[in-house]
Amino acid sequence: MTRVLVVGSGLAGLIAAVRATDAGHQVTLVTKAALPDSNTRWAQGGIAAAMFPDDSVKSHVQDTLRAGAGLCDPVAVHVLCSEGPARVRDLIRFGVDFDRDESGVTRGLEAAHSRSRVLHAGGDATGAAIEAALVATVRERAARSLRGVGARLRVQEHTMLVDLTVQDGRVTGAVLLGPDEALRTILADTVILATGGAGELFPHTTNPALATGDGVAAAWRAGASVADLEFYQFHPTALAVPGTPLVSEAVRGEGAVLRNALGHRFMLDLHPDAELAPRDIVARGIAREMTRQGGEPVRLDATGLGRELLERRFPTITAACRAADLDWAVESIPVAPAAHYWMGGVLTDIWGRTSLPGLFAVGEVARTGAHGANRLASNSLLEAAVFADRAVRALPLPVRVSAGVSVVTGSTTGGLPASVDRDAVQQLMWECAGVLRSGEKLAEASVTLADWATRPTGPDETIAPNMRVRAYEDANLLDLARVTVASALAREESRGAHHRSDYPDGRLELARTVAWTRTVAWNRGTAPDTADGMRSTLNLDHPTEAEEAIAC
Repeated sequence: MTRVLVVGSGLAGLIAAVRATDAGHQVTLVTKAALPDSNTRWAQGGIAAAMFPDDSVKSHVQDTLRAGAGLCDPVAVHVLCSEGPARVRDLIRFGVDFDRDESGVTRGLEAAHSRSRVLHAGGDATGAAIEAALVATVRERAARSLRGVGARLRVQEHTMLVDLTVQDGRVTGAVLLGPDEALRTILADTVILATGGAGELFPHTTNPALATGDGVAAAWRAGASVADLEFYQFHPTALAVPGTPLVSEAVRGEGAVLRNALGHRFMLDLHPDAELAPRDIVARGIAREMTRQGGEPVRLDATGLGRELLERRFPTITAACRAADLDWAVESIPVAPAAHYWMGGVLTDIWGRTSLPGLFAVGEVARTGAHGANRLASNSLLEAAVFADRAVRALPLPVRVSAGVSVVTGSTTGGLPASVDRDAVQQLMWECAGVLRSGEKLAEASVTLADWATRPTGPDETIAPNMRVRAYEDANLLDLARVTVASALAREESRGAHHRSDYPDGRLELARTVAWTRTVAWNRGTAPDTADGMRSTLNLDHPTEAEEAIAC
């Protein structure tokens, strides 16, 4: 049986682990924290799919392309939208209980969608509901394998990806930091990265603290191509209180409006869709309004929705408001943009394959081309499900190997990362590579980041044992800050989530929607440059239509 190492326990990683186990592979699933801890668990809005008679795949494709601001790969978008309904039905079979009303499954409208197509569970706890159902499935598969029934699935919690191992140009496994803080190398025939994004690049983020871009950083150091790192989506409405809890787009979809300090509904002046304009437009509108107000947050007015709807439809947000001594049923609440989702990542084809043989990437860690320069709301969970499923279908057929899911080659010794001031990295990124950017600020950030220390070649005994995970995370964030700033400098235009005051308009010659050419991409040891990337083409070795998978 082929040895598959899955790194990450969000929707993408859990789907990949279950699918690979069911396909007969020997699977090891590792995750940096506890199994249920991931970005997925924090997702509120829902999952978008053309599941209803008044909707269509074509309409979903068009909405996704519009939001992507000219940089979506149409083939990847078609895969996402056409296979999405089958993947949602899989989630239902896995036990996800989507909210229902008298007409059937409840659906909501979110920004830039032309139809109400967003399914949600537990009101605004969709991610938590999906995570819980899939974690239960993974635990069941792992327990079954311990009884000697079916292929083996082993779960290793509190285990961090440090680096990938490469031999003769092929990924052969990974170096992991276990709960005992010892480094070990695990061998695998295939590694599937599902490590999520890097919200911790910024001081204000809707992501949990574990989102430090470990997979993107490790893949980049190993020599995999990455792309579109300049496109970081800032969610327009995070509650402007400590912890920056997300206030879902669905709140505006239900009718909440944005007002400035004077009570003026300013988004009416900026876009025909007002509060339901694409996220980048709303986020910039809020950021500019805050600048005019001396940094004071704008207000989200949901009082017109009524207490019953707010508490029933948005229990998580209601609880966050109460924790901050706010009653959003009777008063507007302070909101501001926060780093939310990375459109860029490890460059993949439409089967999750990266430029390094033996390495796949799925979910937010991957740059599939489905999101372009600006992700359409509630397409992230869908992408994770669709491309995780496809990645497993693209794996080599299981072959018999010696017993054991993986081979541990022993402890690995070596240098710990140098100490990096995470707060300083975050503040620099917020000021120079945040919602509003300029060439001057980006250039300043590039010089500053180049001066900061990175990984030494020898051991660093000054790092306390209980700080080793954070030290590796900080080194990853520094690597990613450098290439993200370089990417933003190289894209001399404004497009989607990337806006530069010195290049306020888009440039047609930089918008390439079919082939991944002139996409800014890097390989380890080379300077940022424009380079031809992998072309997005259908691989006829695998089926191209959505499959109804058995999920039980």
